[in-house]
Parts: sequence; structure tokens; C-alpha cells
Amino acid sequence: MGRISLFDDPYAQLHADKGWPDFGTWPCRWITLPNPGAPPFVVAYRCRFELNEPATLRFHVTADERYDLFLDGVRIGRGSERGDVQHWFFETYEETLSAGPHILVARVWTLGPRAPYAQMSLHHGFLLSPQEEAFYDLIGTGRAVWEAKRLGGYTFIDPLAAWGTGDNLLLEGTAFSWGFERGEGEGWQPVETLEPGVDARRYVNDHAPMHLLLPAALPPMMERCWERGRVRHVAAVPSLQTSSLPVRQADHLIEEAIAWQQLWSAQQPLIVPPNTRRRVLVDLEDYVCAYPEVVVSGGRGATLRLHWQESLFNEPDAKTKGDRNAIEGKYFVTLWHLKEGVGDTFLPDGGRSRRFDTLWWQAGRYLEIAVETKDEPLLLESLRLHETRYPLEMESQFSCSDARLETVTPLALRALQMCAHETYMDCPYYEQLMYVGDTRLEALVTYVLTRDDRLPRKALQLFDASRLLNGLTQSRYPSRVQQIIPPFSLWWVAMIYDYALWRGDPSFIRSLLPGARGVLEYFLAHRGADGLMRGPLGWNFLDWVPAWRHGIPPDGQWGASAPLNWQLVMALKMMEALERWLDEPELAARYKRLAEELAHTTDEHFWNESRGLYADDLAHTSFSEHAQCLALLSGLVPQERYERLGETLFTSSSTSSALPDLHRTTISFTHYLFEAYRILGRPDALLERLALWFDLKALGLCTTIEMPEPTRSDCHGWGAHPLYHYFATLLGIRPARFGFDRVRIAPQPGPLNSLAGVLVHPKGSIEADFTFTDGKLQGRVALPEGVKGTLIWGGREQPLFAGTQEVRL
Repeated sequence: MGRISLFDDPYAQLHADKGWPDFGTWPCRWITLPNPGAPPFVVAYRCRFELNEPATLRFHVTADERYDLFLDGVRIGRGSERGDVQHWFFETYEETLSAGPHILVARVWTLGPRAPYAQMSLHHGFLLSPQEEAFYDLIGTGRAVWEAKRLGGYTFIDPLAAWGTGDNLLLEGTAFSWGFERGEGEGWQPVETLEPGVDARRYVNDHAPMHLLLPAALPPMMERCWERGRVRHVAAVPSLQTSSLPVRQADHLIEEAIAWQQLWSAQQPLIVPPNTRRRVLVDLEDYVCAYPEVVVSGGRGATLRLHWQESLFNEPDAKTKGDRNAIEGKYFVTLWHLKEGVGDTFLPDGGRSRRFDTLWWQAGRYLEIAVETKDEPLLLESLRLHETRYPLEMESQFSCSDARLETVTPLALRALQMCAHETYMDCPYYEQLMYVGDTRLEALVTYVLTRDDRLPRKALQLFDASRLLNGLTQSRYPSRVQQIIPPFSLWWVAMIYDYALWRGDPSFIRSLLPGARGVLEYFLAHRGADGLMRGPLGWNFLDWVPAWRHGIPPDGQWGASAPLNWQLVMALKMMEALERWLDEPELAARYKRLAEELAHTTDEHFWNESRGLYADDLAHTSFSEHAQCLALLSGLVPQERYERLGETLFTSSSTSSALPDLHRTTISFTHYLFEAYRILGRPDALLERLALWFDLKALGLCTTIEMPEPTRSDCHGWGAHPLYHYFATLLGIRPARFGFDRVRIAPQPGPLNSLAGVLVHPKGSIEADFTFTDGKLQGRVALPEGVKGTLIWGGREQPLFAGTQEVRL
């Protein structure tokens, strides 16, 4: 059967008879290799056992930091799902085995300072605990006979440019323990037993820090063989230092390229002759996150390097990328220091059918295979990529009369998929970290694409777990390196509001509100005598505006910033709504009062009548779209200001701006601009600002980017937010109240003459199909059972009910 999902402590019944000192403890214990040394290192654990008759075994597995699990030499799982020490996840497996001998083997690695930033750790160890008591002493760690040995051959190398992803791997075949997954080889020794496993929700005793265990929150990551890819360049090279060598068609070895393509596409073996150096460039034809796997024979002393890149660069010092489809005259380099790229290196030992793999996946569109042989030929038997990501697919559908919008869909979807793994990520190539600001947008897109909300729920809970004593969340989590971006804590409050709106679940939301209240109290404590909130300590990042130092709005670091004050007003209003929904009228009234007071003060100090805009700073020397967006989204802009902004924001929103010093939103913050456009009823402006996304395909991109060119990252999930607006703004389908059992459909087609879509809903799907002619709407709407709503168009309303109905307004 493989992996199965659990939702509670698997040993809950065992705890009933335990006294409080042992309440929540598991029947099995963590184990370790005695004296493994300082990380980084890799350890194998094995347990040989025999069944007298066929049996089905259910067992729970975890490790610090991560593991691969093999049963009778076949990998059956990976873990542990990422969390933190107080939320340490375990996976559950169920396997039906025949009578006779069997072997369980785990490869466990602890990289310490060489680990990805997102990989947290307490101490090295492995835990396997069967569900049934009959198997405790057969396969349970700390009870059955387990042995361990340190696996040789692993060297870890700083990736530099991809600083957040963990080290590159160099695997030396002559020192590697071949066959470890089958329990083979010498050097196995008895393990050392550590503390018992303990349940995070039941353990009450007062010990030193321990891994507090929770069932895996997510399904297994998707893993499938990547079948696409085109060998675009094969060349002889003077050395494997290829970063300064441009790709030139004149150097291309056509006949050899055919053989390499057959290896790639058909796994037809290829021989690299002795004393040969080759550079092979494979275009994967899409952005891919994958585990590489190579099987080789012979080639003792050879070097086989697999490096990844999102795009080739126009210059050897990696300044610009240009057309991502182009390779001629370009360089396979990486930003900053590591000019050879990001990836892994394998050193064959000359043995037969040696399978080299990696501990973690890599990401990108281009794969550079660099190979150098010595006196022996190298037989490449197979070369595969195993694509991995969260199993997120687009269940909703959208179409309209402007084909340009649909060209964005596959790029935005792929970006979100590549940034969705055991957590959301900002980007798969450089950091692999779940930032709050990025995650809010990724979660919103998730809500309109799929009914599966497990990843957003996990994100909300982990950000709650990241909170510091002062109340703020960390900017990214899980992360072994702490970083504080105070405005991101307010986006976490917005994330809670979003989940309540699109999914409901009052008990879940109630569990998060104490943390949200703590966030708001922290910001409220930073109000000065004039009532304005001053920028708190930390990186007060808002958007990658070129004129803003480090993305901080003017006076955002220590002074009074209009965008940051309006963001706080917006968060206070969201909190008021949540408290009222959860029947906390006194708290709701307080947040309402605080929001109104701060809105009045912010309006008084930052409104510039001559400009008809809110200034960014108290001196009125800077103006931005950001301040206007957040003011409008707060819902507390005075009516006369609202009407004025409906003029000034748009008269200065084109490239021929009458106000050239109005700072523009970039990719991520344009989501909030689009929300403001919706409030003002200007979908035409939204479509105009989508021009950046419309141009991505012409640049050869497969995913949405981090920032306007020149961009660092070619794959950033926050750039997928137009998909949200296709459904929630243009088609106009949004929850009318928390829990989404009422829907408000207010399409904003602008110049579009048709809009249609199927939007996932917790109770089914909402279907809408509209045409617009001479200011009139006609079409069809279908709602799932238990859902009612209202269609709004041209100042008129039509009630909607479960089932299908024709509409005309």
C-alpha cells in the first residue's frame, strides 16, 4: 500500500493507562549511530527480520534531518515532512509482506550548517514505530535489533548563489557503500538508544527539548519520471570549467547529440570513450524540480557533473538573460560567485551498474551534463529525472474573449506548482523558503484552483509557530536562520482572514486568533504621540520598487510610513470581522475603534490635496501606488478621497504618466493594485497592467518571475496571482461571507465581451458563463447544493440559488 494518512496520535489508546510522566510517549525510541561526529554526515540503519506467515505491517517513521526508507532494497518513502522541532512530522506506511526474511533500511542525513535554510533540526536520529504491539520487538527502533553505519563518499559543497537550498553534493564512488539499501556491506554496528517518541498534542512531561511528533500534514509529494527534454548542444571542451565558454553552434557535435538524445529519451546506453571531455546541454522544455538518477558502469576516475540553471546568460558575469529559449552565444553561469552552476557531481569507481542519486532535488529548465573520462570508458546506462512537487493540479476552468489571458495560465500554474512542496516556497532555485508575503498570494491562488487546502492550513499553522516573544511572526518559516519582516506579520493576519472567507472552519480560525491578536498588539505599541505607527525594528519590506532602498517605503524603517499605517488599518479591519464572526463582540468593537482612529490620523497626515493622493511620508516628498492601494483596501478612506483617488490613480497609471514620481507596484504588490482596481471598478486598468505577464511567453519563460527584468528568479510563485483575479475579479466570484456558503458574483469584464469559468468550491463547483452586449449581461450560473448568492451587474441584483439558472441583467 505504501504511504497512508493519519490525523491523530496513533497510540492514543495506549496513553489512557499511563501516569502523567509517561503520558504521550510512544512504545519505541529514537536511535542513533554511536558517536557519528559533527554534521554533515549520512548514516544507514538496517533491521533484518523474518515473518513466520504473511502479515500487513503499519509503522510510523521519522528522522532528523531527513530519510529515505527502503524495504527489501526498494525505496518506499521519503521524509520527514518539513516542520520545526515542536511540529516534527512522521510518515505512516502500510505494507503487506510474505512469510520469510525481509530487511528495512533507512538512509538518514544530518547536514547541520550545510542543510537548506528551511531544514530545522534538534539532533540526528531515526525512529520507526510499528502500530501493533506484536511487531514492536520485531522492527521497532529501541526494541528490535537495529544496526547502523556511516555512509562514505559524501562531500558537501556550498552552492553560494542558491544559498538557501542546501549544499551541492559530490558523491565519490570509491568510498561509497554500494548496496546499503539492501543492507549489504561491512561496518554495521549496534545503535545507541535515545529518548522515546512523544506526541506533540499529548506529551506533558518536563524533559529537555524533544521532537514533538505530529502525523504528516500533507500527502506524499508527487514523484514521476520526467519524459520531456531536448539535447540542444554537445561539445568537446578543454576542461570542465565551462562557465567562460559560450555555447556556439559551430562547436556542436551533431552525431553525438543524436546518441545523447537517445540516452535521454529512450534510455539507450551511451559510451563516453577514454580520455574524453564533453559538455551536453539539455533543454527540459519546461521548468522542473526533480531528483536526478544516473546508472553507470566502468569509468573509474571519471567525473560526471549535473548542473542546473533557469536560463543561460548573455554575459559570462551573469547580468542579463534575454530570450530564455536562446542558447547561442550564451553562458551557463549562475549569479554572483558560483560560476559553474548549481548541482551535483558523481565520481564513478569503475563498478558495474552503479546507481548515483541525490539526497535532495534540484530545479531549473536547463541541465548541463559535463563528463570527463580517464583511462577507462564510461558506460551511461540510464539518465533519469524524477519530477517532484506537491500534487497540486488546476481543477477550475477559465476562458474569456481575450486569448492573451489564457496564455498566462500555464505559466502561472507551473510557477505555483514549482513553488509548492512540503511547504510553499518563494522560489525553487535560490532559496526554497516559505515567506509570509509570498505565501498569502500563493494560498489565494490555491483557493481558486483546487479544493485541497492542506498546504495553506499547514502554512498558517507554521507561521503561528514561528512567532517570537514580541508577538511577530518570523518572515519565513520553517527556517533555521531567523529573519524578521514586520509587515509580513500583518500579511499573516490577512491569510487567516482569507482562509476564513474561502474555507471557513471556525475552530481552526479560533486557534490562530491569539497569535493574530499578539501581532496587532505589537504594531499598536509602536504608535507615537501623534497616533501614527512608526516602522518597527526589522526589515520593513513591502515591494521591490527600484527607488526604494531594500524594498522599504520612504520612512518605513524608523519613521511614519503611509503604506505601513494603511496596512495596519486593513489588518485591524480584518481582525474586527473575524472577531465578530467568532462571537467576540467586545474585541470586534475594540479593533473597529482602533482601525477608525488610525485611519483618521493617517488620512490627516498623509493626504495631499493638490496631488489628490496619499503621500508616502510626512514631508510629502514621495508618492506611490502602494499607499493608494492600501488606503482603498482598508475600507476607511473618506468618500471624497475615494472619488478623488478614482481619478488621480488612473491619470497617473500609464507609461505617459502625468506624475512620473508615482512609484509603481512590481509583480507581487500588483495583486493589491488589482484589488484596488476592483474596488474602483476599473478592470480595463487591470488588463492594461497585465502586459508584463502577457510578455513572459515572448521571453521564453515557462513560469512567472520574481521582479521586472532583469530578474534574479525565473520562477516565483507570487507572480501567479493573476489566476486569482481571473476568477475573483474579472469573473467576479467571491465569498459573500465567511465559510463561502453564500457567494457574490459581480463580474467586471471591462473590454471583454465574454467570461466563463468553473470555480472549485468546498461543496462542489460554481459555474458561470456570461456574455456582455451594450451594457447588458446574459448567461448562466450554477451553484452547488447548500449555497445561495447574488449576481450584481449595472447596479441591479439577481438572487441565485442552488442548481442551474439563466441570468439576464
